[in-house]
This record gives sequence, structure tokens and C-alpha cells, in this order.
Amino acid sequence: MFDGGFMNQPFAFGGEEGKDAFDDQIIYRSSLQNFLIDTGEEVILVDTGFQNDYPAPAKKLGAPLYMGEKVADYMDSLAAMGYKPEQVTKILVTHKHPDHAAALQYFPNAKIYIGPEDADALKLEGENIVRCAYQDGAYYNFPKAEKVAEGIYFIEAKGHTKGNSIVIAEVGDLFYMFHGDVTYCDAALKANKLSIVFEDKEAARETLNRVREFVGAHPTVYLSTHCPEGYENLEMKRVMKL
Repeated sequence: MFDGGFMNQPFAFGGEEGKDAFDDQIIYRSSLQNFLIDTGEEVILVDTGFQNDYPAPAKKLGAPLYMGEKVADYMDSLAAMGYKPEQVTKILVTHKHPDHAAALQYFPNAKIYIGPEDADALKLEGENIVRCAYQDGAYYNFPKAEKVAEGIYFIEAKGHTKGNSIVIAEVGDLFYMFHGDVTYCDAALKANKLSIVFEDKEAARETLNRVREFVGAHPTVYLSTHCPEGYENLEMKRVMKL
């Protein structure tokens, strides 16, 4: 939806040591994309991006984050891929922020899986809302998860928000991790740094530890929402190395 942006190191790394501990002249690439999983039987979205006609935020010199120039609305991108909103059967919402959850209303046939705290924060109601109970127990080193389709798991990962989750899809011998905003750029994952955006710092640290432990133990394609490595890793099936 957006590309060609940037974020500075204090924004991406400064959640624990503070922004002053990092160099604001070190810049990482930024973008905005969400993901679609076509199983052959279901069309499943991981997050939905902004609502239609969301304006591109202005570029400001010295800003900690610039999302980038607008490429397309979320729904236009969906149509360009050859999908109609009525085809979507499930939406897996990593968290409540509008760049991940503002277009839910466009999908009339979708069950929406979301952490209960974030569902409450968004005041989501209706038979299609699944306040996930993570009823299937542990998924590897993550204590709470729920299988939502064959090989696809919705996993509790609190911290960035109180109802934060991640999604892992197993394909062959690879694990595709759709992590929402556990980190804002891949460099932060490698450096083991939290961004400055979280609702529960201790939970965010625990989640990042678990993510790094999982990535270190399993061949994982790390799919970020806010940096171009997200779509590049997907295209190349590039396994994250820490």
C-alpha cells in the first residue's frame, strides 16, 4: 500500500534503552503491506490495512517515521491480485491499529480472529467476531495458540498491544511468520531491540524473546508489515538468520 519510506534507529530500536541511546542518522527502509494466504479452499487475510481513500501521511524532514508514498488502497490491491472481498473466509488480525485492522468492514463473509483485548478495544461485535481463546494450547515455544486452518496458527504474542498476536503458516519445511509489529524492521529483530511503540513493555520483551528463539530453531520466513524485507523475504522464500 505504501513504499519508499524510512524510519530512524531511535524509533525502531529505542523501546528499552530510550531513543537517546541510538543514532537518528541511521535510517532503515519503510513500507506498508499486509498478506493473503490462499489455501486452495480458503482465502485468508493477515490484517487488512487502512480503509479506502486513506491519505498518505506527509513526508517531514527529520521525522522518526515516514510510511512512504502511496501505491494503492488496500481494496484496490486485493482486486489487482484477482480476489473479491466475498471470497475471504477468515481475517487474522495481529492487532488493533488501523494500518492492520481498519478495513474489516469490507468482507461480508469473513470470520475475524482477534485477541480478546483488542476486540474489546475496537468494540467489535457480531457472530463473525472470534475473540480468540487460543484453545489448542502451545505451539512450539509459544504457550497459547489456535489452529485456524490446516497448517495455519494464530498465536498469542502480547506486548505491542494487550491483545497482540502473530500468525505462522507451515508450507513444506518452512515456517512463514506474519508478526504484525513485533519489530518494525528486520534489523531490529537481528539486533534484539524493541521499538518505541508498545502497551506492555515486559510482555513485548517476552514476545520478542520467543520470536527470536523460534526463528533460531526453525527455518522461518519473517514477514514484516512495515519494511520492504517483508515482501522481499516472501518473494525469495528467504530464511531469517540471526
